[in-house]
Amino acid sequence: MDSELKEEIPVHEEFILCGGVETQVLKCGPWTDLFNDQSVKRPKLLIFIIPGNPGFSAFYVPFAKALYSLTNRRFPVWTISHAGHALAPKDKKILTSEDSNAQEIKDIYGLNGQIEHKLAFLRTHVPKDMKLVLIGHSIGSYFTLQMLKRVPELLLMPPTLGAKK
Repeated sequence: MDSELKEEIPVHEEFILCGGVETQVLKCGPWTDLFNDQSVKRPKLLIFIIPGNPGFSAFYVPFAKALYSLTNRRFPVWTISHAGHALAPKDKKILTSEDSNAQEIKDIYGLNGQIEHKLAFLRTHVPKDMKLVLIGHSIGSYFTLQMLKRVPELLLMPPTLGAKK
């Protein structure tokens, strides 16, 4: 029965240009565009997963679905690939919604560039008033810690998502 529930959970795949590099983003839940969704049902929190190496976001789909289920489907769960670690299939459109004022990320494939890549994504695709739960696995944990050092105003929720008040 648990596997049936996970199958019902929508996962939307996008390929975007982030820092000038193809990037795969998997979005668990019905929310694909947090900026243009002004409805009352727009979530106030995003769970954002940064993978370990080799940086494939698809590896985290079962985990994302489980998180989404455990939060009673109230919060979107997004997973981002590392810059340059996922290529769009030939028939897949690559979205180019980058901020035209965004600066080029130097050494985007290095550690510093990968950190800036994730920050650029958040700046472009996540509203500033959105609270974040950042989850990093392996090198993704390092990226998360460095992101928090660079942008301490990133909001974090305590680990009590499922707790009732």
